[in-house]
Amino acid sequence: MIKKTRKQEIRDDEKDLGFGTRLTAASTRLLNRDGTFNVRRRGLSFWRTFDLYQHLIRMSWPRFIGVILLTYTVENLLFASIYVTIGVENLDGVVGQTPLAHFAEAFFFSSQTITTLGYGRISPVGFWASAVAALESMLGIMGFALITGLLYGRFSRPTTKLIYSEKSLIGPYQDGAAWMFRVANVRSNQLIELEVQVTFSRIEQLEGGRKVRRFYALNLERSKVNFLALSWTIVHPIDADSPLHGTSPEDLRDADGEFIILIKAFDDTYSQTVHTRSSYRYDEVTWGARFTPMFEEANNDQNVRLHLNRVSNCERAELPPSMTRIPGKANVATKL
Repeated sequence: MIKKTRKQEIRDDEKDLGFGTRLTAASTRLLNRDGTFNVRRRGLSFWRTFDLYQHLIRMSWPRFIGVILLTYTVENLLFASIYVTIGVENLDGVVGQTPLAHFAEAFFFSSQTITTLGYGRISPVGFWASAVAALESMLGIMGFALITGLLYGRFSRPTTKLIYSEKSLIGPYQDGAAWMFRVANVRSNQLIELEVQVTFSRIEQLEGGRKVRRFYALNLERSKVNFLALSWTIVHPIDADSPLHGTSPEDLRDADGEFIILIKAFDDTYSQTVHTRSSYRYDEVTWGARFTPMFEEANNDQNVRLHLNRVSNCERAELPPSMTRIPGKANVATKL
């Protein structure tokens, strides 16, 4: 375990990413692979922490459509029950003879009213039925206006669709070794001026035995590219200044090592800056490997073919002696 003095502790506080230094529990992931923070908020009531708009904007499309359909169905069931309670004799044009038929006709009359469609066969008669129909039509206009706004917000929200390699690698690089991972753009849109930041987090033991979590900004071979036409392998050379220098798989495991990634780019489709986040933990690092090419040149045309399903493909590669000091070949690449 690495030990640090109090002077070094104060200097390294500038590298804090907002997680603080006290998260020292083993196997505590800071950032999930999908970019969400591994944080659950507690201590306040549900309604003080719940943001309905944000929840509806960020949820998946199947869940969003399900919520809309469920809300529409429940609202029609509620108003159909009100019409039946008032009395179906207050709905002119009802032809059903059984209670179930009455409820079904009230349900479909509700669906016509809430959408302001109104076929005209059934119409409210009397004050109470007319008042309920007027209230329902107003709620329908407001509800569909909100749904339209949510749909626009979901479609107009700038997002990225970068895929990350399943594992990061530690393999040979020039005359030494490097930690690396690979990304590619799934969409056919153009991302320009891409910039990546990688922060390495690990638990360290200070003089006196106190444990703290430290964050190190990793120097990259290339932190910016103008375009992402093909794939991009982000490389951190493991030199004498690297926090990974002299590190073994066991060291990473004992220090609960995690690589936190932030990528931002300008999307010319939205004309806005977009972001994506992810992370690799110590058990998502393959030792002694390198990526194989994702693209190939076609012989019968002028196109370059990029195989997105190969983003994680790699092959075994011999590490330099400085990175193979663990007996028993513990750092040999697996699951290639």
